[in-house]
Amino acid sequence: MQRHLIFLLLLSSNFCAAQGQSSFNFKLSEAAISLTRQHITYDPAYYNIPYPNGDVPAGKGVCTDVVIRAYRKLGIDLQKEVHEDMKANFSKYPNNWGRTSTDRNIDHRRVPNLMVFFKRHGSVKPISRKAQDYSPGDIVCWNLSGGLTHIGIVVNRVSIDRKRYLIVHNIGGGQVLEDCLFKYKVIGHYSYRPHL
Repeated sequence: MQRHLIFLLLLSSNFCAAQGQSSFNFKLSEAAISLTRQHITYDPAYYNIPYPNGDVPAGKGVCTDVVIRAYRKLGIDLQKEVHEDMKANFSKYPNNWGRTSTDRNIDHRRVPNLMVFFKRHGSVKPISRKAQDYSPGDIVCWNLSGGLTHIGIVVNRVSIDRKRYLIVHNIGGGQVLEDCLFKYKVIGHYSYRPHL
């Protein structure tokens, strides 16, 4: 009897954890979709921004700002989280920009830094060409031509052929909803849900 009770408790705790994850992913997906209603001009300029909870001007942004703003709608400040992790673990992050210390204005707005952060603090998910491996709320990173990196959020809307979830991203045309999961080479696939 006691074994059955323990089994049921474990089963119910796993179910609750899965439901919590699903609920979080749904909220993140909806937050990303809501961003597509705002007119944004693609602008990769460097800005001095407040800390914590700093953001570039409301009508501007790049691909990383989609992810940052979606998480911020759920009360999660990636600017602060990435900055604190980089400050404590600077050598674990890429040295692509010749910096010798952190910069809380820009570090969280760089795809390679977000990839390291999500790998260190989230779940690394499989990189594949199978659409079923990608779920709403997942973060996907791509390599564009010329070594440029890109990032977006998988959302709970499906492609016209109903084979894939759509992506919210900004690749130059503002924060848009697009069927582009396999349009570029996938180099990162993560799920990040901080302990709230």
